[in-house]
Amino acid sequence: MSIVISRFPFKKAFFSAGTNKLVLAMAEKRRVGYSVHREILDEGEVDEMAQKSVSKTSLSEQVKKSMSCSGPRLKNCLLGSVPVMSWLPRYSIRENALGDLISGISVGIMQLPQGMAYALLASVPPVFGLYSSFYPVLVYFIFGTSKHISLGTYAVMSVMIGGVTERLAPDSNFMIWDNLTNSSIVNISSRDAERVRVAAAVTFMSGLFQILLGLVQFGFVVTYLSEPLVRGYTTGAAIHVIVSQLKYTFGISPKRYSGPFSLLYTVLEICYLIPETKIGTLVVSIVAILGLIFAKELNTYLSKKIPVPIPVELISIVIATVISWQVNLQEKYGVDVVGVIPSGLQPPVLPAASLFGQVIGDAFALSVVGYGIAISLGRIFALKYGYKVDSNQELIALGLSNTIGGFFQCFAISCSMSRTMVQESTGGKTQVAGALSAIVILFITLWIGTLFEDLPKAVLAAIIFVNLHGMMKQFMDIPALWRSNKVDMLIWVVTFILTLLFNPDLGLAAAIAFSMLTVIFRTQLPKYSILGQIPGTDIYRPLEDYTQVKQVPGILIFRSSATIYFANAEMYQEALGEKSGIDITKILSAKKKLEAKRKRHEKKNAKKAAKKNTVDMKGEKEREEQNGIAIIEMVAEPDPSLPRAIVLDLSPVNFLDTVGVKALRSIQRDYGEIGIQVVLAGCQTGVVDNLQTGGYFNDKVTKSCLFSTVHDAVLHCQSARTHRQNEKITATHL
Repeated sequence: MSIVISRFPFKKAFFSAGTNKLVLAMAEKRRVGYSVHREILDEGEVDEMAQKSVSKTSLSEQVKKSMSCSGPRLKNCLLGSVPVMSWLPRYSIRENALGDLISGISVGIMQLPQGMAYALLASVPPVFGLYSSFYPVLVYFIFGTSKHISLGTYAVMSVMIGGVTERLAPDSNFMIWDNLTNSSIVNISSRDAERVRVAAAVTFMSGLFQILLGLVQFGFVVTYLSEPLVRGYTTGAAIHVIVSQLKYTFGISPKRYSGPFSLLYTVLEICYLIPETKIGTLVVSIVAILGLIFAKELNTYLSKKIPVPIPVELISIVIATVISWQVNLQEKYGVDVVGVIPSGLQPPVLPAASLFGQVIGDAFALSVVGYGIAISLGRIFALKYGYKVDSNQELIALGLSNTIGGFFQCFAISCSMSRTMVQESTGGKTQVAGALSAIVILFITLWIGTLFEDLPKAVLAAIIFVNLHGMMKQFMDIPALWRSNKVDMLIWVVTFILTLLFNPDLGLAAAIAFSMLTVIFRTQLPKYSILGQIPGTDIYRPLEDYTQVKQVPGILIFRSSATIYFANAEMYQEALGEKSGIDITKILSAKKKLEAKRKRHEKKNAKKAAKKNTVDMKGEKEREEQNGIAIIEMVAEPDPSLPRAIVLDLSPVNFLDTVGVKALRSIQRDYGEIGIQVVLAGCQTGVVDNLQTGGYFNDKVTKSCLFSTVHDAVLHCQSARTHRQNEKITATHL
């Protein structure tokens, strides 16, 4: 039997709503149709026609190929490892230089206030935020593959670093006795020096993790950080950031808590200390926040009228520094200021190896979070501008940035959304813009940094608050996800709650575990459907979802929306029984009872027949044959309410484990015993290989029961049914 298909190509929407759209689609003029005429093909015939290759490359050959070296391969490896060597010689000064120059200066100006502000989040002196905006950016310029992202300090990373530094170097470890006040005070210089050591150690370790993951081609790890998870996590981390900066807003000194529910304890501590608020600090904070909000709104309003955005943060810290210096806010009103900012760069220092064991877990969390945020933004702009970002090379580039930065006492960096948007909107087209921003920071560090020693820390906190408004807008994801995908909304909300309840590092681990659990739940709770045929086509859709889809007479087509493996194999069998209305256990049990009864009856008749004269029986039989009477052994007719065949549509299945293969083999055996033919359709090549290695095929079950499409399987079952009916008619006539 052959297949003849002649129809118009349908868009999915045309038959999703019923008859009207289907008729309109078929009646639409000038729609190109197509026609197919071929024999019904099972999987064995397809393998023969396509000449399936059975040769596989051995492991030794694969290793030998990977270890082989040639001139072109060495060149490609070198250019891939150091991307600047491939794109910088082709750099077009005429097309890119002006945009990169304006972009680099703009981003460099933004790096100054953000670097100093995020250093407070990391609980290290502000100048180390400037170092973190210089060394890692230059390293990424050499090894990075994204042309648009702005690397440097980032709020979420900084608050994670701050959690580590304050846990390993708390104020209580640096208390000294002050003879002037006859009380204990914190030795700030010793404390800050130790916290810088801790930040450098955890940064160095996170960089090593990223390099190792990149070398083993582990860039796909970011796939476990879905967009709802990342956005829920960054929103929760932003709440941690806000709470950590309230002490600078109110001028108080709450205790630092760690572990689960530390955020709640910190909020309660701040509420307890609010009566001790320094009025001068609070006034500075309110004025700075209101001024920044007004300036940001003005910047947004003027964005289409001016080519370069107004450097709001830089102007605010300049004004605040001048006012603080003139009014002497620290002496008169007790406003805490930045303090001494050393000019010049620090010499490299080996990270403290003694701290590695204590920060290894935090370092891994930092490496995953930093990479996830950077690669997500990098891919967005790569897709927009039509180039490729190498995920594994990005891991290595970030790892080298953090590892080398650790030697220069930087803290872990990632990509900032706000700076990236400025870099792209001001005309930045290549990594040169990032290098120019680092040069701006170098200029500031060498000559201008000391001018900001009177800058109030409350202003830096205000900059952080205002810059986090974009993350706060992510709460609008919840209603949007509720409408589009409730499971993604659940991931967002649970990730946010877990990040609030735990520290950001533990919250991330718990969120990833929950996200993976939802995948398991989704495979354990798939949608099971009985398919029907759209009249006049080879297209099959669920009967419950479409009004014009008709079930093929005598054939049941069953499909699961998920793959079949150990977690849902038993559910697959149960769902088939429920959807088909066939209680296979009950039918098999009844059949075994009838078989046992038949055997007892035959045994009883055999004993009776032995007592009779076999010669007389033989004579009687000959006389009956002479009279034209034929004796035919008739088998019991199958139940007409049962389907003659079941087609299992495995097109959604992408793999089968041994439990899944056993489940399919059990279905084939059990339904075959009650006279129902079972065939498989839509199997991918990998699934066929799983069936082969899992022992599904034997002398009775061959690849002739596998079909590439559901329509092939249906036509095969119909032709087999017609063949059996013809044989029955022939036997009856005889």
